[in-house]
Amino acid sequence: MKKLLPMTAVIVLITSVQFKTLAAFNPIQKDTAENTLTQQEKAAGWQLLFDGKTMHGWRTYQNKPQNAWYVSNGVLGCKYDTSHTYQHADLMTDKQYKNFELALDWKIEPRANSGIVYMVNEKYEYPFFSGPEYQLLDDEWYLNNEHIHASQKSGANYDMDVPAVDALKPVGEWNHTVIKVDNGHVEHWLNGQKTADYVIGSDSWKAHKAASKWKDVAGYAADPVGHIDLQDHGGGVSFKNIKIREL
Repeated sequence: MKKLLPMTAVIVLITSVQFKTLAAFNPIQKDTAENTLTQQEKAAGWQLLFDGKTMHGWRTYQNKPQNAWYVSNGVLGCKYDTSHTYQHADLMTDKQYKNFELALDWKIEPRANSGIVYMVNEKYEYPFFSGPEYQLLDDEWYLNNEHIHASQKSGANYDMDVPAVDALKPVGEWNHTVIKVDNGHVEHWLNGQKTADYVIGSDSWKAHKAASKWKDVAGYAADPVGHIDLQDHGGGVSFKNIKIREL
């Protein structure tokens, strides 16, 4: 007969497994300094995309002029521009990526709208014509005032997949996002909860595309290698702890 574990040991074991599962999609721990990597993250292949001091490693989409993005107090931000006084352009990585896990923290101001676009090339006027978008939004305001579709809420694969859960924190609080792309299989995570899971080219993906804004865009999600783009949709968004691990 097998020896039974004491109840305390069972609880500890279960808790440990649950913690490890969550930690796999939340590499940023509370005791980690901002915009740095732990030794464990370095060993796992994580790299910083934002050093907390400069925009090194980033440029604007199609090298368009801009004066809205800034770095201050360890935060990469885009000025909220309701008066249209700034030159706006998306900010994207110099480097292109194929299979990766991206992790970052972000917060948004009231009524602001932004996104993280990936698999981006520069063939089109806008990045979202080539790359899928992880939506960042003041959900409450847009749902009440702009009557957006559910597939346009934070954490969604924008205009394609409705978020599986509502995991967004209140406006002004920091959210944690993970995007995982592995040979066409894509996962969106928001604050430790999976909000989207899809496979590019699958029957369901094709059906969603045919009913979306991208139905006539042949190049949408067509190139598996591309830049990662932070959307400037009038500003009002901030980022920190931007990290990536190539798979």
